[in-house]
Amino acid sequence: MMRAVCVDVPGGPENLLLRRVPRPQPKDGEILIKVHATALNRADLLQRRGLYPPPAGESDFIGLEVAGTVDALGPGVKRGWRPDDRVMALLCGGGYAEYVSVPEELLMSVPPNLTLCQAAAIPEAWLTAFQLLVFIAQVKEGEVVLVHAGASGVGTAAIQLVRLFGAVPVVTAGSPEKLKMAEKLGAAAGFNYKEERFAQGVQDFTGGKGANVILDCIGGANWEQNVSSLAIDGRWVLYGTMGGRGLEGDLLGRLLSKRGHLLCSLLRSRSLQYKTELIQAFSSRVLPYFSDQPASLQPVIDSTFNLEDIAEAHRHMEANKNMGKIVINMIPQKQETQ
Repeated sequence: MMRAVCVDVPGGPENLLLRRVPRPQPKDGEILIKVHATALNRADLLQRRGLYPPPAGESDFIGLEVAGTVDALGPGVKRGWRPDDRVMALLCGGGYAEYVSVPEELLMSVPPNLTLCQAAAIPEAWLTAFQLLVFIAQVKEGEVVLVHAGASGVGTAAIQLVRLFGAVPVVTAGSPEKLKMAEKLGAAAGFNYKEERFAQGVQDFTGGKGANVILDCIGGANWEQNVSSLAIDGRWVLYGTMGGRGLEGDLLGRLLSKRGHLLCSLLRSRSLQYKTELIQAFSSRVLPYFSDQPASLQPVIDSTFNLEDIAEAHRHMEANKNMGKIVINMIPQKQETQ
């Protein structure tokens, strides 16, 4: 048996219930991970409310990423993983539990200088940012990349990756504190969307040329300013709709006048083959930079909660208080030995 967070009735954070459930058994080609830490994502809040169900055949438990140790190997495992190896993994679900069984292709070794708590903040946010920048937008050296929600998990990862790839990150965020943190991570400019029109800021920063790439998790509320911010032939990458799905106005006409590309992407629903290729590319191009000295890349952690306080962690995210990732420790810190 193991502890896991269950949701019997969709709703608020108070509907997150901690109970004992059967431990999963690794299937062919899968690895059973003893979870030391998981991390929150906006998708978790939607799933809790019944608005973002897991793909068919996947775990009903919430949680898209974990870090821990290899507990057991399923039949047919080929990649040389061994018990007690320190690993982190991208999931379709199941992260809010003490054990999770994962296809071996979705595992990555934890960089030796990172704790498992830090590693839990990497898979979903960093693979999402890497996917959007490299697989979808195909960002090029010297391009300007506008990153919305610059202090979020994906935002803090994207800023660092844009710099790593030789491009120029600029961000939006909703407070001076969040903008200051984004600039410390490498943002060349930041705009408080609550106090100014970020489109004007982007135009001023670029000398009227606009941003070559926009990473947008907001959607409807930003569409007019996004089009105004976009460079000719720019790529606007939509990966969330936190600001609404509906819109009114001449979106298509204005986008056409910019010869703009509107690209949409999700990660959770992608095939195992796609995720495997994504993880392989990330592992070769990015993962080593968490270990060089001094480390070029760092996961940004806002706060940590114990599993018993999962509802409070959800409330913290819903209040938009976090700067970086919110991590959930399955093993209380004083017991953590890895």
